[in-house]
Amino acid sequence: MKTTFLAGALSATLLLAADPVRAHGGDDAPPAAAGPTLPRFAASSDLFELVGVLEGKTLTLWLDRSASNEPVTQAELELELLGQKLQAKPQADGRFVAELAAAPGEGVHAITVTLSAGEDSDLLAAELDLHAHAEAPAHASGWRRFAPHALLATLAAGAAAFILQRRRTRRAAAFGDAA
Repeated sequence: MKTTFLAGALSATLLLAADPVRAHGGDDAPPAAAGPTLPRFAASSDLFELVGVLEGKTLTLWLDRSASNEPVTQAELELELLGQKLQAKPQADGRFVAELAAAPGEGVHAITVTLSAGEDSDLLAAELDLHAHAEAPAHASGWRRFAPHALLATLAAGAAAFILQRRRTRRAAAFGDAA
């Protein structure tokens, strides 16, 4: 019975202390972003949904119908951003592109979009939020995160084994090695 308990305690220690087997170090860390996320905005109405992404001075837009999520590739889009009126030009892949005179500075910028697609027309409003974002804290690797728990579990198992061995020795001495 004592041997079974000791084997169980040792097995539990090994299971608690072991980090899942890794082929390479740091596999549990989330993948690093390729770069900063590009600023974006979204606007919607009963008829249309518009998403825009700003990269430098280029504003790329995607337009869908709200009811079906069907892309709208043939439309006229006029934007007002930073006091500039811009015409978005349709691209072959379904996007619309507008070029700004200069890249906008930090801050929250209002965007108004007037659009017409076939017989439908709409006015959409959104805000483009441009602020520098702080770096995300680095993730600790798997073994560093579990090392304190593994050490504690190993110490607890060692203490339990020591106490059990000591009791066994005392009983053996008290009963004349009959146990």
